[in-house]
Amino acid sequence: MAIQIPRGTQDILPGEVEKWNYIENTAKKICENYQYREIRTPIFEYTELFQKGVGDTTDIVQKEMYTFRDRGDRSLTLRPEGTAPVVRSFIEHKMFGNAVQPVKLYYNGPMFRYERPQAGRFRQFVQFGVEALGSEDPAIDAEVISMAMEIYQQLGLKNLKLVINSLGDKESRMKHREALISHFKPHIGEFCTDCQNRLEKNPLRILDCKKDHDHPLMKTAPSILDYLNEHSKAYFDQVLDYLNALGIAYEVDSTLVRGLDYYYHTCFEIMSNAEGFGAITTLCGGGRYNGLVQEMGGPETPGIGFALSIERLLAALAAEGIELPVARSLDCYVVAIGDETKTAAFKLLHALRSEGFSADKDYMGRKVKAQFKAADRVQAKFVAVIGEDELKENKVNVRNMATGEQKELPIDGFISEFKKMANMGEE
Repeated sequence: MAIQIPRGTQDILPGEVEKWNYIENTAKKICENYQYREIRTPIFEYTELFQKGVGDTTDIVQKEMYTFRDRGDRSLTLRPEGTAPVVRSFIEHKMFGNAVQPVKLYYNGPMFRYERPQAGRFRQFVQFGVEALGSEDPAIDAEVISMAMEIYQQLGLKNLKLVINSLGDKESRMKHREALISHFKPHIGEFCTDCQNRLEKNPLRILDCKKDHDHPLMKTAPSILDYLNEHSKAYFDQVLDYLNALGIAYEVDSTLVRGLDYYYHTCFEIMSNAEGFGAITTLCGGGRYNGLVQEMGGPETPGIGFALSIERLLAALAAEGIELPVARSLDCYVVAIGDETKTAAFKLLHALRSEGFSADKDYMGRKVKAQFKAADRVQAKFVAVIGEDELKENKVNVRNMATGEQKELPIDGFISEFKKMANMGEE
């Protein structure tokens, strides 16, 4: 029996890879416009990083991490998310001392979580994310949200919904925590084991439970917005004012808590409202994490970021019937007629590629007619034909496949003449 791909993973084949590249390049260009710079961190880190950075009470740490011991008996984990590794790198390389602040970073790469595979959810998945570290200005919150919205909008998505909430500062969260414990404690035995364990450790996580989300107490749970102190209210109002100024529509949802322990103040999700998109509507999530750098051994440094799933973005594009402009074409297909012309054709092919043209030739010993069909199949813009007569006359016959126009170009000056011909074809 042939070996198959592990469950929850996927092969991204030619034809699909081009879509991924287009999406990632679009996101990178937007990040660069906002002065965010790329960072690359290891695919595995010490397990303690995620226990501290993500939180012991989260589903990610408790149930979903791929953790193993190496030959030195060290506990390592395949990264389940991108923020904790970026913060670790920020601290380790003392980026808090950089002359330019805040430090604006973006990342793109595979993450790993042991989840039940379903539509839009994989065990190996790709996240594109950004982190801005060093500023407590509400404007940076709005900037990060607007970046995420711009990525989706530039790719053509229209059926989007931005949901936003405030989790408040430490004081606000402590008051809300006490209210949640009082609310759930009398009936905590009706909830799942995870929720029972979280009651004293982190009751906010109960609101994010997938098993008990329909329990009546969930609907009547105290709202964090009722426990925001004056500073937290003012901060949240300022973020909303900036979003209003940018014309970004949003919906305030006091039940939005996100799945990670490190969030304070702003948290948000961007969802797809496209018909037929599926049960999992969240495309992107993020928020502010003012205590995370300090928790992980660095100086007190505020931060905010988001992560989006490339897989879910592709699903949203499909749901809205959006085709990305990634049609594959070839600048020139070289056709050799007769054995004597093969070396000259190969040299011509190499010359085209060296000058930056995409070019190819037949490697299957096909007849001339089949070579032209192959050129059509790969959508060649031009076909350069070298036969024995052309070789003797030191010429190449070039056909514009769109117009049918043919020209004879000298082999010796072929590249310079072909450039002129190709440029005319673009006009």
